[in-house]
Amino acid sequence: MMSGGLTTDEPAASARVTTDDLLLHHEVCQFLYREARLQDRHEYDAWEALWTDDAVYWAPANGDDTVDPEREMSIIYDNRSRIALRVRQLRTGGRWTQEPKSRLCRVISNVEVRLRDDGELDVASNAVIYEASPRGEVIWPTRNKFVLRRLGDTLRMARKTVLLPNNDLPLYTMSFLI
Repeated sequence: MMSGGLTTDEPAASARVTTDDLLLHHEVCQFLYREARLQDRHEYDAWEALWTDDAVYWAPANGDDTVDPEREMSIIYDNRSRIALRVRQLRTGGRWTQEPKSRLCRVISNVEVRLRDDGELDVASNAVIYEASPRGEVIWPTRNKFVLRRLGDTLRMARKTVLLPNNDLPLYTMSFLI
């Protein structure tokens, strides 16, 4: 890992961190922080606008991200239209588990960035989501993997995978954005 949080397969590359590397890492971190803030504040339309048209939002069940979501159960496996439907459902207020809305607070850490040959970014980070609701308080640790794509002068999510370390155990209802 390069000292700016950028990853590489070459061990000697850690000595070659450039200002551009650091600026890219900062931009990615700001993107992740903004996404977390929008989720925590239930700003669904702004969160939905962070996605590309060909986006995939996936939270595997019963293991890690090596399972095939087309053949095995997932907690979430949404394409772009399902993401829009999920947002519409959250906006209706008809999610009884979210009345009142959960109070959420995310902490994002361990951000790693790798520039792919096609210009997209592979990003990984850890998150801890604190949820307070009438049913109690829950801590949700996650490992998140993103594919970010630059559209114009802004980053967008082409893919987000949320890995819950306890996804093979019974989970509380998650009717908020993870």
